[in-house]
Amino acid sequence: MAALRRPAGLAGLRLPAAASWPAASLLWRWRDTLLRCMPQRLRRWLALRNPRLVVQPHGDDAQLLLQIGGEREPIGGLDLRTGGTLVSVLASPPKRGWRETWLELPAERVLLRRATLPVQVEDNLNQVLAFEIDRLTPFAASDVYFDARVLGRVARGSKLDVELAVVRRDAAADWLERLREGRSPAARLAWSGAWPGANLLPRDERPKPRRLDSLLTPLLVALAVALLAAVMVTPLWQRHRAQALLDDELKRVRSAAVEVEDVREALERARLGSVEVLNRKRDHPLMIDLLRELTDILPDGTWVQTLNFSDGEVDIRGESNQATDLIGMLEGGPGISAVRFRSPVMQVAGTGQERFHISFQYGRPEAQTE
Repeated sequence: MAALRRPAGLAGLRLPAAASWPAASLLWRWRDTLLRCMPQRLRRWLALRNPRLVVQPHGDDAQLLLQIGGEREPIGGLDLRTGGTLVSVLASPPKRGWRETWLELPAERVLLRRATLPVQVEDNLNQVLAFEIDRLTPFAASDVYFDARVLGRVARGSKLDVELAVVRRDAAADWLERLREGRSPAARLAWSGAWPGANLLPRDERPKPRRLDSLLTPLLVALAVALLAAVMVTPLWQRHRAQALLDDELKRVRSAAVEVEDVREALERARLGSVEVLNRKRDHPLMIDLLRELTDILPDGTWVQTLNFSDGEVDIRGESNQATDLIGMLEGGPGISAVRFRSPVMQVAGTGQERFHISFQYGRPEAQTE
């Protein structure tokens, strides 16, 4: 069997996720976490009110320990071959009984394995492991009890580093049945040195949480404190509420003023935009003027196949028997500037023509004159 590694003590201070535990169990776990932050005497006094019974089996015999907070006290023994309730085998059972019973197996009966799984299975880890047990261990899922925890993420966060604990059902079945017959069914199946919160027992085999009768007195005290706090806080709350109403009214007035200013600015932007449109329309060259000028400038034997105009730049493609002279002809045209070839002149086989690709800047002649 794999050697056990004791987890760091600070790991026990983590609060459990609310979605993963029943309400009563969640309250008890939070209570245990808060107890660790209290002075030792106060922690022990509170722990005495709800201890746990820990059963540590060794063959057909087991030692019974009463766990009070983080301490354990031997209170008797139990024989697997005898019957009766667990209270009947104790010489001096606790006056208040115990909150729940834990079955703690020897460490050598538990097999520990490390596995790497995709991060997407984190929310359904136990269900996925139930299908992977036969691959990760020599056992089938129906033959074992198991639990797992996530140690961290690897492969740049794309995979989970998982520790899996497995024990054969027949190693604990007799003791679980004995505890049920003794009217103290096990709420937790763990092992010596298990990580905090480890429980090999499936949820459907755990006893239902006890009613919250033992919480009645603390709840009443909490209710009285809450009512006293409400009486003291009500005047402050009323003053705060009145202040909040005034703040809301002030925000509404300020919002209306801002809206008026926004409308004024929008109107000004619209006016400036319309003026800009008119100015650009006035300065924009007319395509009919460009076509007329090209018709006058380009010599016979030249024709344009494509003509594109964008942001004052004209791009023309075509064929001519004087392609190399077109640059000089176009540079003399009114409103035409920055004439250049966009690609080398190519001979058209069998025709004596040359294929050209020329671009230039074009503006309204009268605008350039101004």
